[in-house]
Amino acid sequence: MNQEVTQYLEKLPTWQVEVGESLRKLIYETIPTIEEKMLYGKPHYLKNGHYASVIHAAKGKVSFMIFNAGELAEIKGFFKSMSSPDRKTATISEGQTVDYKLLADLLRQASESL
Repeated sequence: MNQEVTQYLEKLPTWQVEVGESLRKLIYETIPTIEEKMLYGKPHYLKNGHYASVIHAAKGKVSFMIFNAGELAEIKGFFKSMSSPDRKTATISEGQTVDYKLLADLLRQASESL
């Protein structure tokens, strides 16, 4: 695990640390060969040199972006398309119940061809 990512997560409010660490664990369990880097000030995860996902904490939320996600279904109010059809993002707010299994399944599907 990348020490810069650990430091990024440790500086967050408690609930964001918990969500961020849960997402990080999910990524490593889903894609054991993942490469973790700090890029553009956020934790990025690469499979075979291609972007697979990003974790980004901002005021009041944690975003989990999945790349290569054009074929994944949108989940209204939770998992939505971004400006690029190849990216989808789950926005997680404090106190929200998160289906980490669903996110792992979506990440697995999107990263299979990377």
